[in-house]
Amino acid sequence: MTDPQVGLLMLGLFIFIIMLGYPIAFTLIAMGVGFGYYAYYTPGQDFFNNRIFTLLVQKTFEVTSNDVLTAVPLFLFMGYVVERANILDRLFHSLQVAAKRVPGSLAVATLLTCAMFATATGIVGAVVTLMGLLAFPAMLRAGYDTKLAAGVVCAGGCLGILIPPSILLIVYAATAGISAVKLYAAAMIPGFILASLYVLYVMLRAMLNPALCPKLPKEQTDVPFGEVMRLLLTSFFPLAVLILSVLGAILFGLATPSEAAGGGALASLVLAGAYRALNFQMLKESVFLCARATAMVCFLFIGSWTFASVFALLGGQGLIERFFLGLNLSTVQFLILTQFIIFLLGWPLEWTEIIIIFVPIFLPLLDDFKVDPIFFGILVALNTQTAFNTPPVAMAAFYLKGVAPPHVALADIFRGALPFVWMVFMAMVLVYVFPALALWLPDYLYTPR
Repeated sequence: MTDPQVGLLMLGLFIFIIMLGYPIAFTLIAMGVGFGYYAYYTPGQDFFNNRIFTLLVQKTFEVTSNDVLTAVPLFLFMGYVVERANILDRLFHSLQVAAKRVPGSLAVATLLTCAMFATATGIVGAVVTLMGLLAFPAMLRAGYDTKLAAGVVCAGGCLGILIPPSILLIVYAATAGISAVKLYAAAMIPGFILASLYVLYVMLRAMLNPALCPKLPKEQTDVPFGEVMRLLLTSFFPLAVLILSVLGAILFGLATPSEAAGGGALASLVLAGAYRALNFQMLKESVFLCARATAMVCFLFIGSWTFASVFALLGGQGLIERFFLGLNLSTVQFLILTQFIIFLLGWPLEWTEIIIIFVPIFLPLLDDFKVDPIFFGILVALNTQTAFNTPPVAMAAFYLKGVAPPHVALADIFRGALPFVWMVFMAMVLVYVFPALALWLPDYLYTPR
């Protein structure tokens, strides 16, 4: 076998092994070291003199000293603290009362709460689970259609994947070697568009068929204006100020993402203290979950970068590049094909594996097809949301099913989530057709004049 064929065997064997359920990070490291030993082997050398071991140490050092990745544990810590700060029920209630005159007010309040909370935490499972415990039963008690209510919770809980400060965008920036600040700016308008599409869809369904979203009893919505403002001031505005302060510091160049994440982590502790939720047990749980998630990301990066280096050395990357170029694809065809592949990968894999392992295969091709890596990253962030809501492995649906009342069928959750998947595709088409939706803001903010 030629070296490029060995490289393709390496990739195929890796996909086969992870389908068997083996840990992905350690599979990457094992495959990288195993095939790397073959790639670097010279006759007569001692076992530990093989350069693959040097490469593994070098990649480990690169990951642990990467300034961009420093923001990951800090944002995760901020998210876990906010999640435990007893703010979600207050936030949902205040938005529900504020949106009382809007068609489908409970569903709209759920989406707005999901957008706020998902932005603050960035943890899809936590947002869907908590909203499944709080908002989903409230909508069912109000007579809302089960499928629509389920779709609202599943789709809204995934918004944090795209809307800054998104962990996915930080990881993509580190993988692609681009500015996380520009990537955050690029995600602002598409994130707002997607959230708006969700809200407009719910309002339209409520106006066309009021039976899907019955109006709340007057005693639940007849709240004086002063009380509404008090509720917003004690729930919505503190969280909004936290998020806007972190994003503003990043977007306007007042702090790096890591510095802003550190400030956000400190502010989240202050917020938790203000809500009387700060205690040693909560702090211990937040630190533990943060350390566990960070370790997973770091091991994935170490394995992925080692694997990718060996794969490129064997000529596998060049073979894939020549294959794509040989198809004579246009730029649009290339984008559609790559996004379709990423969409399929979203069924068996988490977004972390897709971004760290498979997206780097496409990144060297972007120059050939004249695709901006920031533009490509926004499409990937949009596309990745579909994986959480598309059967057969719609993780958001399974999160919701785990906390939903027994009579709610998984099939109903799937059917409720699918219309929101079409909203994601619609947002992707808009970004395809109007690239300025993703590229205008970073160009405006960061291009010298």
